[in-house]
Amino acid sequence: KSERGWRCIKVEGPFDFSVAGIHASLAIPLAESNISILAIATYDTDHLLVQEKDVNRTIQILTQAGHRVRR
Repeated sequence: KSERGWRCIKVEGPFDFSVAGIHASLAIPLAESNISILAIATYDTDHLLVQEKDVNRTIQILTQAGHRVRR
């Protein structure tokens, strides 16, 4: 079973292991705006999967939260 229509937002890394809260700083404002994500973390960066219908709103929310977003 599959669900189509997801887009990937890559978090620019790598991040030192001593840096905490990166994922939370992305996930919390999205959750507060009722946007569901699927997060994939690797050893040097994170990826957020968001539904295609939410991409523009996700970018707007992350920008308002202080993140820089490049398309």
